Amino acid sequence: MTRKEQKEMRQKQIMLKALELFVTKGFTETKISDIAESLGISVGLLFHYYESKEALCKSLVEMGLQAAKRPEKIEFDSPLDYFTKTIEGLFSAAREQPWVFQMFVLMSQARRPGIPEDIRQLALSVDQMGFSAEIIRQGQERGEIREGDPKALAFAFWCSVQGIMEQHLITPEYPLPDVEWITAILKKPEV
Repeated sequence: MTRKEQKEMRQKQIMLKALELFVTKGFTETKISDIAESLGISVGLLFHYYESKEALCKSLVEMGLQAAKRPEKIEFDSPLDYFTKTIEGLFSAAREQPWVFQMFVLMSQARRPGIPEDIRQLALSVDQMGFSAEIIRQGQERGEIREGDPKALAFAFWCSVQGIMEQHLITPEYPLPDVEWITAILKKPEV
């Protein structure tokens, strides 16, 4: 393994451990020494990679933002297909890399007061609700998505997904629900 590969591997280990601790203990309660200790490295070595806990959290949020923008790039046949593919992709990624559940939770936590304001604003910069509401509006025009305020429907959909992601962290032995159950929140009822 090259020196560069070793450095990248160590950086990833630090990020994943910090992600775990930020989600389980909270950003405020997690100390840089907690992260270093849990990895069996010195605080000095950790500072070689990240100058502060805030810089580490900001890196994680930036990584989460890249993932949060992926749904905007999904090619879909219909508005309901967009939501199906979004959740299928999210669940697939989370099954392959369980830290995805933690990232989903961190991105929600990063939007709340108590996080450094620059990180909070960064987390708030993606408007998944607004983007989803527009797709819902299009689906309503096509008769595919139920009637109702598109923003409220987007809110119900994403809050359901958020709850699933958080609960799966607590009870990973429970299977993830069928994607159809989640998209049923949006689907126009058959008459």
